[in-house]
Amino acid sequence: MANIVTPFEDPSTRLSAGRFGMLIFIASLAMIFAASILGVMVVRLDDQGVWPPAGMPALPLTLFWSSMVLIASSGTQVLASRAAARGQGEALRRWMLVTFSLAVTFLVMQGWAWSELVDRGLDFSRHLYAWTFYFLTGLHAVHVLGGLIPMFFVTVRAARLGYTRENHRSVAYLAMYWHFLDVAWITLYLTLLWGVSSWSA
Repeated sequence: MANIVTPFEDPSTRLSAGRFGMLIFIASLAMIFAASILGVMVVRLDDQGVWPPAGMPALPLTLFWSSMVLIASSGTQVLASRAAARGQGEALRRWMLVTFSLAVTFLVMQGWAWSELVDRGLDFSRHLYAWTFYFLTGLHAVHVLGGLIPMFFVTVRAARLGYTRENHRSVAYLAMYWHFLDVAWITLYLTLLWGVSSWSA
């Protein structure tokens, strides 16, 4: 009986197949974010008033700085991916540690922004403006938290120099997911800024 060889026995083929699978996963997540943004836009356009309504706090500056942190983490993830592709274990370990630290910092800053707005009286019972903010930022935070789990394990393995130039698939998959979250957040943040513009729908 002839031996059956699958294409996944080739490391490069497995990497390509995994990337394709990750693209399908990211596409499904993109639909969730797109539907959420569309829903928020419908709510905003249906409201003839100005956002934020009188007496309600504006978007905190913390969101801007947290956005800068997330963009920076995407940049360090690029450097980590390049180090992995070149078999540079020490550099990979360093950049993964930095990326993980920035990712945690982003979540902490998001929590800080929520706490700031709650203290200033922004809650779901006040206005759809509050619902819009908490829904969009919460949706993204959940996916960031979900991404931190595999990032933790990738970072631990990188710290142990467990990746090689030939085998670093999990680093590549994580990078795809993290860059998607970066793009998703920028889109969500711009949507929030658009929603609080002073024009009337």
